[in-house]
Amino acid sequence: MVSFQSLSIQLIAFLAVSIGLSSGPPTTLASTAFAENGGNPPSVMPDRIILTFAGDPSASQAITWRTDTTVTNPVVQITVATPGPNLEKNARTLTAETVLLRTPQYPVFHHSLNMTDLQPSTLYAYRVGDGKNWSEWFQFKTASDRAEPFSFIYLGDAQNEIRSLWSRAIRAAYSDAPKARFIIHAGDLIDHANSDGEWGEWFNAGSWLNAMVPSIPSPGNHEYESTLLGLGKQLSINWRPQFTLPENGPAGLEETAYFLDYQGVRIVSLNSNERIAEQAVWLDQMLKDNPSRWTCITFHHPVFSTAKGRDNKELRETWMPVFDKHRVDLVLQGHDHTYGRTKNVRSGVSVRNDQSGTVYVVSVSGPKMYAASDSPLIARMAEDTQLYQIIYVSLDTLRYEAKTVTGELYDAFELIKQPSGVNLLVERAPQGNTRRRVTGSN
Repeated sequence: MVSFQSLSIQLIAFLAVSIGLSSGPPTTLASTAFAENGGNPPSVMPDRIILTFAGDPSASQAITWRTDTTVTNPVVQITVATPGPNLEKNARTLTAETVLLRTPQYPVFHHSLNMTDLQPSTLYAYRVGDGKNWSEWFQFKTASDRAEPFSFIYLGDAQNEIRSLWSRAIRAAYSDAPKARFIIHAGDLIDHANSDGEWGEWFNAGSWLNAMVPSIPSPGNHEYESTLLGLGKQLSINWRPQFTLPENGPAGLEETAYFLDYQGVRIVSLNSNERIAEQAVWLDQMLKDNPSRWTCITFHHPVFSTAKGRDNKELRETWMPVFDKHRVDLVLQGHDHTYGRTKNVRSGVSVRNDQSGTVYVVSVSGPKMYAASDSPLIARMAEDTQLYQIIYVSLDTLRYEAKTVTGELYDAFELIKQPSGVNLLVERAPQGNTRRRVTGSN
């Protein structure tokens, strides 16, 4: 969660919405570039409650929520979950931090707390409020402090018609994998970076799921917006107030490039919007000392584009050698509004499909769709299909399933870790034609 913002952004915000500094918490952020009608006004009641990770998932859990600016005593009550209803009796009360965000419509308080000193593999109950106005009690389970089997969900771009059409994707994923331990969002969660209304739709679509299943978000290009004075692009000022994430990435990319270890898997979020070469150096150093058996990396722009007319050559040439060097197992991406999954490939004089490299996936969970680009590297592809993915991890096997929002298994494979460290890829995709765009459709 951000605790400061650059002077230039403050100045632009001042010109955009004609505001001054306010009393209250030490941080004041202002939304700059997207004016809209409506939105979702805050109140004294907590809303947009979301779990994320900001430290060791076996010993901590971060939580962030929103209220109006009259709430000056933001607290979390947490206790080990029990079958009985008297949760408050043994709950600890912890004080949260607060930042002030000014949208074009209204000022908002975002409150956050990274709850530490938790026990591994333990079910906790918590609620947030101000001592008088409380959320409902939610539950979450901390990670084990050792490698153990688990599953997680991966979603591509939500971006458009979020409440109307994307909501069924995240809800179908949860109904299919209710024991999933977290959800990876591979960028473009919304369409306009500073749209409070769109962020409201995103939080509303996830609703109480966000407060029980932690999110691991990566920023997409739509989480960036041009500054008012044309001084380049700026990360949405909603991002850091509403997501409390690790700050262990390159300096200046806090909470957008980061990593965490979860039960034998190193999860890395990269920021494919800026400072590509700098992140490659950081990633190389970070993967040299990797205690996890599996490595999964997520970011927005694909290494191998699956939509027609797109190619991220710089990213591929800069990051793929690092992936190859450290035998990254799986890369999860978005951006191209199609589905495409390679076999395990690695770079060289030319890209080689020799069963010794990384599996790259591009997927889309929202309704915006593009035409796909055929490629010999793509083992399974789709157009005009909303999908969610469930990944199951055990000591020696990673099992991947992609399903349509109607529950149909569309793609599947297994990676089996061999003694040499090279993964054996076993295809499990169902028989049948790939889903292609109907001729003449948009």
